[in-house]
Amino acid sequence: MTKVKNFCIFLLPTLICFFIAFILPFFMGLFLSFTDFRTVTDATFVGLKNYKEVFSGGEFLSSLWFTVKFTVVSVISVNLLAFLLALGLTRGIKGTNLFRTVFFMPNLIGGIVLGYIWQLIINGILYPYGQTLLSSANYGFLGLVVLMNWQMIGYMMVIYIAGLQSVPEDIIEAAHIDGASGWMRLKKIIFPQIMPSVTICTFLTLTNSFKLFDQNYALTDGGPSGKTKMLALDIYKTFYNKVGSEGVGQAKAVVFFIIVAVIALLQLYLTRDREA
Repeated sequence: MTKVKNFCIFLLPTLICFFIAFILPFFMGLFLSFTDFRTVTDATFVGLKNYKEVFSGGEFLSSLWFTVKFTVVSVISVNLLAFLLALGLTRGIKGTNLFRTVFFMPNLIGGIVLGYIWQLIINGILYPYGQTLLSSANYGFLGLVVLMNWQMIGYMMVIYIAGLQSVPEDIIEAAHIDGASGWMRLKKIIFPQIMPSVTICTFLTLTNSFKLFDQNYALTDGGPSGKTKMLALDIYKTFYNKVGSEGVGQAKAVVFFIIVAVIALLQLYLTRDREA
């Protein structure tokens, strides 16, 4: 009886909120992706028409390819730089706590604000050369990568620092006494020991890169000519900027969810398999 009472008091309200806020909207969205609708009350079932339109048009596939390129570059650069910073800031450098705080602070700034700030910075650099952020898709791509690195490196650095500080010092000292070089200690001892941190950081950077919306919207808004439009922004523009395309936008959102879920689960499986 006590278990039932505790369940009703502590767990049941959470389950109800989770069902209302997540489960119910998810299945409603899945249903609406097979319909033509303006509001949720006037949906007309159209089968796979919306999904055919998603893959027959070039916008979604173009956004998908741009998102994949951005994600690959961002995941590698963010994790590499964050790990190198964490490695440097666990060597007893004077002022380490100050450096950690400074590097972490960009993560506290909202994506929209960051996008507009970096738009001003990058355009200020390009103006003397007669260029702007939207003069070329390459500028937009590099701008998004720089923004993503600037915002995420500090957060990933903190996770890597926690992983590095958990590595037993006696194992590293024993390897050093046995004549192992710094690279061998890093490769054979430190890196396998911090694989849980690698798993977490890779998962976070991978999913955040794929789902990037605020920064993409504020920095380039998909320009020039939609060449820097990522998947989340493409879904937004389809749903809200194209009258009569709400069903197609919802279908894109479902496909987007499946892609992110599959990639994230695959990444977790591959990295967790290498954990010591």
